[in-house]
Amino acid sequence: MKILKYILGLLLLLIVIFIGMGFVFPSVSYGSEIVVDKPIEEAWGVISDETKVAQWIKGLQKMELVSGTPNTVGAVSNIYVEDGGQEFVMKETITAIKPNELIAMTFSMDIMDMEYEMTAEEKDGKTIIKSQSKTTGNGMFARSMISFMKGAMQAQEDENMGNLKKVIEENTDVY
Repeated sequence: MKILKYILGLLLLLIVIFIGMGFVFPSVSYGSEIVVDKPIEEAWGVISDETKVAQWIKGLQKMELVSGTPNTVGAVSNIYVEDGGQEFVMKETITAIKPNELIAMTFSMDIMDMEYEMTAEEKDGKTIIKSQSKTTGNGMFARSMISFMKGAMQAQEDENMGNLKKVIEENTDVY
């Protein structure tokens, strides 16, 4: 009987810690940076080319414009992504754009919302591209879960940015 009390006590403690993490860390922020050996106009052209996005964002299946004009503030798209054999849909809204400098957007889905920003600057003939994300869970369980997923989200962003670097540096299209 004592062992059962200890197991239940430990289980209760783990639940309290899990929920507490959602209170302490309701959102997580992470980012990544790459340097590509291409001029900023070409790098930005690749970033903006919807036909190339699936080459650098892992799991991207398709993008559907819902409203607005592509690559303009206010454009809304449904983004279909496959992860672990499951497909999910995110609503993307472009919130700011300055060609060759910045694109900012929000992504919304049932479990979480994300603010995303990508910037580019040219230096010494190369282009420095940085991404920054802030992800917030929708609801207490989701916030708690997100607080434990920062490492996985960071790793995914690093992989996507590494893929972007490769796609830009192998690009032969003229923008």
